[in-house]
Amino acid sequence: MKDTVILFARAPRLGAVKRRLARTIGARPALRFHLATLTRLARALAADRRYRTVLAITPDRGKFRLPARLPCLGQGPGDLGMRMHRACARFPHRRVAIVGSDIPDATGSDVADAFRALGRANAVFGPAADGGYWLVALSPRRPARPFANVRWSTRHALADTLKNFAGRRVLMLRTLRDVDTQADWRSLRRQ
Repeated sequence: MKDTVILFARAPRLGAVKRRLARTIGARPALRFHLATLTRLARALAADRRYRTVLAITPDRGKFRLPARLPCLGQGPGDLGMRMHRACARFPHRRVAIVGSDIPDATGSDVADAFRALGRANAVFGPAADGGYWLVALSPRRPARPFANVRWSTRHALADTLKNFAGRRVLMLRTLRDVDTQADWRSLRRQ
């Protein structure tokens, strides 16, 4: 059975994506950034035959086309942790990775590295520079509630999640930067 990658994304709708970024650069540039980043990552993941990729979208009825054809599933209701838990629960006896769609430097090789690291660990995280994480990969031997009691969208998100993995072996990938603010966006453009 192939490992499964779940690409987590918001449906690209004007005013509904990258809201913090949109407050400073405008809704249209934020939407263009979101769609470009999502499309690039979806293509990279879909092209890699080492794993199967599905797109988890919110809202559930958010219909749109990406150049990379991926099977879609709805994230369902609840906070980010509930939606991530539900997505992983669809693949209870497989290794699964969830990847955020707003990390411009994430690659298909990063995901392959995460699955390789799962050979030595129960979980693998891709830390984000802001204290969150852009990837989590889980073995079938994962906690019953891996995303419980997490302060999402704060600098505590990774630390809170790691508490749920006490007693389990956890490895880290490289730290990447997500783009949430105008400063993040300008830094990316300078690269």
